[in-house]
Amino acid sequence: MKFDLHLYLDNAANQINQALDTLLPDSGPSDRMIEAMRYSLMAGGKRLRPVLCLAAAEAVGGRIERAIPTACAIEMIHTYSLIHDDLPAMDNDQLRRGRLTSHMAFDEATAILAGDALLTSAFEILTMNDSDSAEPDPETVITNMREIAEAAGCKGMIAGQMMDMQAEGNRLSQPQLQKLHALKTGAMIRVSLRCGARHGRANDQQMEKLTSYGEHVGLAFQVTDDILNVEGDPAEMGKATGTDLKRDKNAYPALLGLEKSKSMAKELIDKALEEIAVLGESAEPLRAIARYVVNRNR
Repeated sequence: MKFDLHLYLDNAANQINQALDTLLPDSGPSDRMIEAMRYSLMAGGKRLRPVLCLAAAEAVGGRIERAIPTACAIEMIHTYSLIHDDLPAMDNDQLRRGRLTSHMAFDEATAILAGDALLTSAFEILTMNDSDSAEPDPETVITNMREIAEAAGCKGMIAGQMMDMQAEGNRLSQPQLQKLHALKTGAMIRVSLRCGARHGRANDQQMEKLTSYGEHVGLAFQVTDDILNVEGDPAEMGKATGTDLKRDKNAYPALLGLEKSKSMAKELIDKALEEIAVLGESAEPLRAIARYVVNRNR
């Protein structure tokens, strides 16, 4: 039977959304801040990072339920980064996931605090029990927390964001651009797979293969994002297009041209698929997700 990626993504996203809805409070000392947190977190989106976390656990023979709290924490960190990316001091975007950005729907201060609250709440959630054990495994919790903090912080995503802003108006070489995106986008995709694999009790070889897969998929995802920023449909994407050119950002189509950028993305996916060939049928969701990354329209 042919693997149905759309059904898989829908089911995984539903599990993640239900868990997020449960994990995030409905009210608190500041209801406005909770409303802003929920506004951005529950707006939908691809949920790619948490889905990869679950799929990695499954690929090594683990139960995806064990990885759900970690997958949710990763999505909360990703959403916080989008809220802050959209702020006037950074990209100053007005649309995200098909609706007004947080600072447009609320105000700038509330958006900043909502992002801060999502980030800190994520690390609380990382310590929670999984669904089929009495206590979380301390070694898994500590290792995942350390790797996620590194991937999201000054050695990963935030470093990449800073490099991106500093490079506006300056032309980067291809190796420089790949380093930027390995930090800004790739680090959180890579760690999503590593954390999921750890919940699935991956051995050293499986972890190595999934890590390499994540590095290739992470870069392919960013190359495709750059392509969609040029030729994507804003209605499909839920955000503005053409912004890289307007802001004089470094992007692959400007550096390599559209056709070479598309070829590069496909080559990266081929390499990712080679890495997980040894994992067998259980990794079929990861294979389908890799192909989706370069064929998506949003």
